[in-house]
Amino acid sequence: MKFLLRMLTWWGRETIGTQLFTWRNGIYVGEDAEGNRFYHDKSDTRRWVIYNGEPEATRVTPDWHGWLHHTFDSPPTSAPLPHKPWEKPHHVNLTGTRAAYVPAGSILRQHPVERTDYEAWQPE
Repeated sequence: MKFLLRMLTWWGRETIGTQLFTWRNGIYVGEDAEGNRFYHDKSDTRRWVIYNGEPEATRVTPDWHGWLHHTFDSPPTSAPLPHKPWEKPHHVNLTGTRAAYVPAGSILRQHPVERTDYEAWQPE
């Protein structure tokens, strides 16, 4: 059963097809702080990532994202990008999770804030 799930699903980890393609054609480039592994093919026309855990695109840092999309020729392992002192570290996108930001007046808050700056219109 596990073999069949690995062949048909992609959300737990890479499929067997991706694993075989990587084994046959992939050249290992590097790994990021999250443990994601990056590869390219022999002609460097295709680049891909094997996620460590849940395959979520927001877990790829901007440096590796630029390399994956051919914005940079050299990967961050051989030519790291210079970072400004005001740049913040990469954070994953929490939209759709319990940890997502909700503003004070949102009905999605556990305890919505009572609004005092608004008075509903009442017809006469």
